[in-house]
Amino acid sequence: MRLLAVHPSSLMYTKVFLRLEPLGLELVAGAARNKGHDVQILDLQVEKHPDYWQRIEEFRPHAICFSGNYLANVPEIIDLCKETRKRLPNVFLFIGGHSISFIARDVLALSDGAINCVLKGEGDATVGLLLEAWEQGKDLTTVPGVVTMDGDGPPPIFIESLDEVRPARDLLRHRRKYFIGTLDPAASIEFARGCPWDCTFCSAWTFYGRSYRTASAKVIGEELQEIKEPGIFIVDDVAFVHAEHGMAIADEIKRRNIQKEYYLETRADVLMRNKEVFAVWKEIGLSYIFIGLEAVDSEGLKRFRKRVSMDRNFEALEYARSLDLIVAINLIADPSWDRERFEVIRQWCLEIPDIVNISVTTPYPGTEIWESESRKLTTRDYRLFDIQHAVMPTTLPLREFYEELVKTQQILNNKHLGWSAIKDTLGIALRLALRGQTNFLTMIWKFNSVFNPELQMADHAQKPEYEMPLKPQGSDQKIDRKTLYVHGPAGRKSRKIDDDTEKFVDETRMSTVD
Repeated sequence: MRLLAVHPSSLMYTKVFLRLEPLGLELVAGAARNKGHDVQILDLQVEKHPDYWQRIEEFRPHAICFSGNYLANVPEIIDLCKETRKRLPNVFLFIGGHSISFIARDVLALSDGAINCVLKGEGDATVGLLLEAWEQGKDLTTVPGVVTMDGDGPPPIFIESLDEVRPARDLLRHRRKYFIGTLDPAASIEFARGCPWDCTFCSAWTFYGRSYRTASAKVIGEELQEIKEPGIFIVDDVAFVHAEHGMAIADEIKRRNIQKEYYLETRADVLMRNKEVFAVWKEIGLSYIFIGLEAVDSEGLKRFRKRVSMDRNFEALEYARSLDLIVAINLIADPSWDRERFEVIRQWCLEIPDIVNISVTTPYPGTEIWESESRKLTTRDYRLFDIQHAVMPTTLPLREFYEELVKTQQILNNKHLGWSAIKDTLGIALRLALRGQTNFLTMIWKFNSVFNPELQMADHAQKPEYEMPLKPQGSDQKIDRKTLYVHGPAGRKSRKIDDDTEKFVDETRMSTVD
C-alpha cells in the first residue's frame, strides 16, 4: 500500500524562530514502512501546496495521512482533505496527532465526509493496524484509537517500546531546512515520552495519561550516530526527569565519541535536582536550555499549577548561566495584562541576560484551562489558536494589547538579534552562510514582517471558516480530570522513574489525583 504522510504549513511563531523536522510523522512513517508499506513524506513547512498535488500525481497514494499537532493547522488540513477527496474519491484519508486527538469528532464533522477517520493517541503504535484494516475491508472501529462518524474503536494503545520504531528521516527531501536558533541545520530526537506533572495550561500529561517512558541509551546512541546534522533538538517535554537515564545517554555519547550541539527543554526544579546530569551534558555539547518559567510572580505560578517558587526558578537560571549555557525562558502573557504590567515585564526581561519568549494564554482542548475558560472565548476560529493571538477577553482594547505584546516581543528580539547584538549574531550568521545554511540569517530580518499588530487584527477581522464547537451550558462546573485524557492514566506503573523521582514529582505538582 502506498502511503503519503503530510505535515501542514508553518505557524506564526515558527515562521521566524524555528522550523523543526516533523519527528512524529517520521515515526508514523517508520512504523508503516516496517509493516511493508511504501511510504513518502511531504512537509508543507518547506514545500508548497502545488508540491502536494504534484507528489500525489507522481506517487498515486492509496492512503494519505495528515499530522494534526496544532489547532491552527486544522483549516488547512480540512481544506486539503476536501479537495483531495474531490480529486481522488477512493483514497483513504485519515488524520492523527496531538491536538487532533482531543477534537476528533469535531474535525470529522467539519470535513463533511472527506476524512475517513481520526487516529487518536500514539500513531506509530496503531498505524499498521489501521492500514491493514482498510486494505482488508475490516471495520475500522476495531482499531484502537480510531474515531469515525459511525463510532469509536477501543481506547488508544501505547507502542510496546520506544526502541521499537525509529523515525524514517531518509524520507524527508529538504533536511537542511530545519533549524532552531543558531543550530542550523538541526535534527530532532526523542529520549522520552510523556510528562508526570499536570500544569493547567498544558496537554502533554493528558495526552499521555501522566505516563513517562524512555528509550534505551544504546538505541539513542545508535540514532545519534546516524544523524548527519550537527545540531540536535531534544523534543522531550521535560528533559532528564530521571537522572540515571540522562547519565546513561551521556555515557553512550562519550563511548561513541559523538560530536553534536544540543538544545533541550526542562523544568527549573528538575535542573536543580539533577545538576550533575546537566553539567555532564554541557561537557558533551549542550548549548541551549529552555526553561518554562511561565510567570514571574507567585500568583501566576499558582494559576498555571507550576509548583516551583520564584526563588527556585531564579536559582535554576543562575545555575544554567554558571554552566555557560545559553538560557531561554518562556513567559505567558495573560489577557488581563495592562500597559503597566507589560512595562514591568519588559524591564524585568531587559535586566536579565537570558532570551525571553512571550506567548499568550490560550485554552487548548485537553487542558484544564480549556475546561474552565472556554466559554469565555472571544473567538472560536481555529486559525487563531497559535499562542500568538488573544482568544480570551483582554483588559486593554484588543489592538492595544497586540501593540504592547509586539512591542515587548520586539524589544526582547532586539536585545539578542538587533543592532546591539549584531557583532555576535552577524558572525554566527556568516559562518552558517559559508556552509550554505541561511535559515538563521533569514530569521534575523523576518520579525517585523510576521509580528505586526495590524496583521493580527486583520486575522481577527477575517470571517472564520472553521470554528471550534461551543461547550454545552453548565459544562464549566467542576472538572472531571478523567475526561481530559487521550491515553488513560495507569498510575505509577506507567512511569519509568525510580521511587525517589516519583516522590519528587508528587511534591512538585499541585494535584494528588492521577
